[in-house]
Amino acid sequence: MHPVIERLIELPQMPQIYKELGRIVADEQKRRQRFYDTLQEAQKTEFINGEVIVHSPVKLRHNLASKHLLMLLDMYVRKRGLGLVGHEKILIALTRNDYEPDVCFFSAEKARNFQPDQMIFPAPDFAAEVLSPSTEAIDRGVKLEDYAAHGVDEYWIVDPEHERIEQYLLAGETYELVFKADSGVVRSRAVDGFAPTVRSIFDEAENLAALGQIMAG
Repeated sequence: MHPVIERLIELPQMPQIYKELGRIVADEQKRRQRFYDTLQEAQKTEFINGEVIVHSPVKLRHNLASKHLLMLLDMYVRKRGLGLVGHEKILIALTRNDYEPDVCFFSAEKARNFQPDQMIFPAPDFAAEVLSPSTEAIDRGVKLEDYAAHGVDEYWIVDPEHERIEQYLLAGETYELVFKADSGVVRSRAVDGFAPTVRSIFDEAENLAALGQIMAG
């Protein structure tokens, strides 16, 4: 039983709180449906804890890090037929919230059921978020907790300002930080054999060299 529920049961106001929570959840579900009904492909939006979050344009360093990771992961996965890699506009629907991770990966088993016109997707096996000042609190907070709660096996936080990667692996129902560095090799668990150098995410020349190695492998 969740600790919050255990605490709630002890309160004499539990019936009133339960009723109020029901009203809040019903109202939030209506707002979430409106969010789905008004989705626009040209706009990056997420639905988090009852609120629609519209994301502003990103800095060049953010865009390059996201693109470099996407190119490496996508090339690696496609060459080996491991599944599907999504980028930015893939909307992930979890129990309460909807996210558009910068980069994500679905195993072949999950991806084989996707349809060409599909716009809403289940939890991926791997997700990566590239930090920006406006999203860091969310990426390190509710997203980290939510991805873990929904069985996303691996989560990367990519920090373009410090050119650093943090790798979190699911251990039970929470994440364990297993790698945090601005150099070296980060070895994925969710994507079998994918092990880029940190520098290949931030440096153009190293990215091109890594792409060449993937193609030759």
